[in-house]
Amino acid sequence: MKQAEIKNLSAEDIQVKLAEAKTEFTKMKLAHKISPLENPIQIKDLRKTIARLNTELTNKQQ
Repeated sequence: MKQAEIKNLSAEDIQVKLAEAKTEFTKMKLAHKISPLENPIQIKDLRKTIARLNTELTNKQQ
């Protein structure tokens, strides 16, 4: 997700997206350990998306 898309979400929507991203990240890491992913950069991108969601959620809660 892009930062502009995240800014347009409400706090509840961000929490839902964050939960989905964290579960996807866990699944992706496990799958990568079992057999390497074709595109391991997806893991890095998902980690950055989680960080963006956390940052925006913190900003909206203040």
